[in-house]
Amino acid sequence: MGVTASLLLIAAGAVLIWAVTATVSGISLVTVGWILLIVGLVGLILSLIFWSSWGGFSRETHDTTVIK
Repeated sequence: MGVTASLLLIAAGAVLIWAVTATVSGISLVTVGWILLIVGLVGLILSLIFWSSWGGFSRETHDTTVIK
């Protein structure tokens, strides 16, 4: 799961938790919202951890000059 998908899950979960007032028989939209929010946060944290271990986009340069 990438950063974009994680942010979308977080946004959808937040909307279901705090903005939707509708009720559905047999399912709690607030619970679904919390699940989406937590899964999105976990996905975001894992994506950032793996991105930092990969190296990301750094501007570090290495001097490859050979001195004889």
